[in-house]
Amino acid sequence: MLRKSGRLFYVIGASGAGKDSLLDYARQQLKNTPTIAFAHRYITRPASTDGENHVALCNEEFMVRVRNGMIVMHWQSHGNHYGIGSEINQWLASGIDVVVNGSREYLPTAAKLFPEIQPVLIEVSEKVLLRRLLNRKREGTAEIAARINRSKLISVPDDWPHIHTINNDSNLKSAGEEFIDYITMARESECV
Repeated sequence: MLRKSGRLFYVIGASGAGKDSLLDYARQQLKNTPTIAFAHRYITRPASTDGENHVALCNEEFMVRVRNGMIVMHWQSHGNHYGIGSEINQWLASGIDVVVNGSREYLPTAAKLFPEIQPVLIEVSEKVLLRRLLNRKREGTAEIAARINRSKLISVPDDWPHIHTINNDSNLKSAGEEFIDYITMARESECV
């Protein structure tokens, strides 16, 4: 039986921390769970086979959707617009837990929009972050250095209410199972 309203799990972390891989892992493991939905982001960059599975929009189409209330959360980063569709409001109202790929900078705004938000911070060491950014071969040396510096500048306070931190330095399965346990245990604890 579904709860009165679902929970919003807002996943954040530095670029290269492995958010996309972790979300993909959890999505595959939970694909037959009707009480959990993974929202796709709307992004103003082309879709690619080696990156996040998102809905690609041009700038103009993105802004039309924002103006018409079709995007409930939105921010800019790395020269692109990112958004979460307003369809999540219906899912949450139906008692479905929703998982979104968020932004560390946007977290305070997201928390105002969704006071019951459950932030999940994906952390990695600087050494692992550097290795992952180099291995994905998307950016040059200057862009990688900028991303690492940005990861140091944008931090989430340790005392942020209800934040759950997952270290993703080792293997994907370990972090993925911790993430799945956190999502499913949150639901189970409320149903008792």
